[in-house]
Amino acid sequence: MDIWQQDWISKWALYSPNKIAIQEHESGKEITYKTLNDCANGIAQYLNSEYNIVKGDRVAVLAEYDIEYVALFSAAQKAGFIIVPINYRLAQAEVIDIVHDASPKLILTQKKYEHLVSQDFANINQDYAILTTIDGDEINIITQVEDDDPIFIIYTSGTTGKPKGVKYTHKMLFWNSINTALSLKLNAESRTVNVMPPFHTGGWNVLLTPFLHHGGFVSMCNKFEAEKVLQTIASLRCNIFMGVPTMLGMMANEKSFESSDLSCLDYIIVGGESMPIPLIERYARKGVAIRQGYGMTEVGPNLTSLHQDDAINKKGSIGRPNFYVQHRIIHENGHDCQANEAGELWLRGPMVTPGYWHNDKATKDAFSNDGEWFKTGDIVIEDEDKYLYIVDRLKNMFISGAENVYPAEIEKVLRQHTDIQECAVIGVKDEKWGEVGKAFIVKSAESLISDEEIRNFCISKLAKYKVPKYITFISALPKTDSGKIDRKSLKFL
Repeated sequence: MDIWQQDWISKWALYSPNKIAIQEHESGKEITYKTLNDCANGIAQYLNSEYNIVKGDRVAVLAEYDIEYVALFSAAQKAGFIIVPINYRLAQAEVIDIVHDASPKLILTQKKYEHLVSQDFANINQDYAILTTIDGDEINIITQVEDDDPIFIIYTSGTTGKPKGVKYTHKMLFWNSINTALSLKLNAESRTVNVMPPFHTGGWNVLLTPFLHHGGFVSMCNKFEAEKVLQTIASLRCNIFMGVPTMLGMMANEKSFESSDLSCLDYIIVGGESMPIPLIERYARKGVAIRQGYGMTEVGPNLTSLHQDDAINKKGSIGRPNFYVQHRIIHENGHDCQANEAGELWLRGPMVTPGYWHNDKATKDAFSNDGEWFKTGDIVIEDEDKYLYIVDRLKNMFISGAENVYPAEIEKVLRQHTDIQECAVIGVKDEKWGEVGKAFIVKSAESLISDEEIRNFCISKLAKYKVPKYITFISALPKTDSGKIDRKSLKFL
C-alpha cells in the first residue's frame, strides 16, 4: 500500500491544520487535525520507546471513545500496530477469553474498567498528557504496511457461540471509506454525532473512519440520550447521523422531537435491523429522509444503500450494493438465483476480510470453495430492478413440517400491527412438526391485544405453517450492545 493511502490525519494536518476534527460531546473538549496528528505521532513514538510496540503487535483497549482513542487509531495507521477494541460491557471472564485469543503486547484501559483485566496494563488518563508529542518535535512516524495487514481485530458479538476476531485490514479501511463516500454526500464539510460504541465496527467504520479520511467533523457521544442527541444534531448542524431503529424510535418518542430543528440533516443512516415503515414515515413527515443499508463486521461494513427517495416505494429493501462491491445470490442447490428467488448472499471485493484471527476453520467455512466469495449467511432476494431484500439470517431459519421458515418474514407482518411495538420470532422444538414459531411481543402503550388476535392477524397474511404457535408478551426485547435483537437470550425466556 502506498504511504499516501495510509496516513490520513497527517494530510489533513497539512491541508486544514486548524479545523476541528473531533469533539468530545460530554466534556466539550475539541482537537484540530494538526493537534490530532501531533498527538498520534507522540503515541506511536511513546508506545515504541516504552513498550517496544512495533508493526503487527496487538494493543487491546478497554475504553469509551475520547480524543485520545481516535489519536490511537491514527497512530496505528502510522506505525502498523493492531488495535483490539474490547467490549467493556462484557463479564471479566469474557474479556479475559478475548485477551487470551488476541495475545496483545499491551492493554490500555480507562480506570473504571481496570477490574476487567487481571494482567499488567497501562492506564490511559483522560488528559493523555504522557502520550502527546514532545514539545518542538515535528516528526511523522510512518511504517510501511501491506494491504492485508490488520489495523483492527474486531470481535463479533458471539450471539451464536464464542466470539471470533475479525481481521480488519488497512485495505478494507480504505475501500470502505471510498464506497461510503460514493454512496453518501461525504466530504470535508460533513458533520455528524457518533453514538455507536468503539468495540463495534459500526462505531469505527460506518461513519467515523470515512469522516476522518475525508476531513470531516465528528462529535463523540458515549452515552445515548435521545433528547441530547436531538439537541446536538441541531446545535452542531450535523448533516448525517447514524443510528439503529431502537435509537430512532426513542428520539421520535421524545416530547421535543416535533419542535427539534433537524433541517440540517441530509438523511439518517439506519443499520443493525430493519426500520419499521411507520417510523420511516414519521421522520418523513418531519422532513428527515431515511437511508437504510446493510453491513457486517467481516465485509465493509458499508455494503449496500437504499437511496432516501426509494425509502417508501422500495420499503423493506436494503438497496443496491455500493460501488466496489460484487455480489452473487446462491440457491441452496448451488446455482445462481433468478430475480425474486431466495438464496444466500455472497460478496467479493477489496473490502472483504482475509479471515478470522487464529481460526483457520472459521475462515475456511466463511468462504466459497474457491476462496473467492465471502458467504454472508444472509438469505436475500433481488428484484427486477436489482434492489436487495433480506429474507433472514440463514442461522435463524427453522424447519416446520419440512418447510423452511424465516423469522424475519413473520416479524415483518407482525410489525404492521399498530398494537405491536417490537417483536421477534424464533423456532422451538415441536413433537409433530419438528419446529414451530414462538413470537415475543412488546405491546404498544395501553394495548390490550390478545395472543389469539395476533394469530388471526398472521393467518390473514401468512401461510398457516408460518403462523407462530406460541406467543409471549414481554416488556422489552433483549438487545446486544450493537442494538440488535439478542436471539440467543430469547431461547431462555
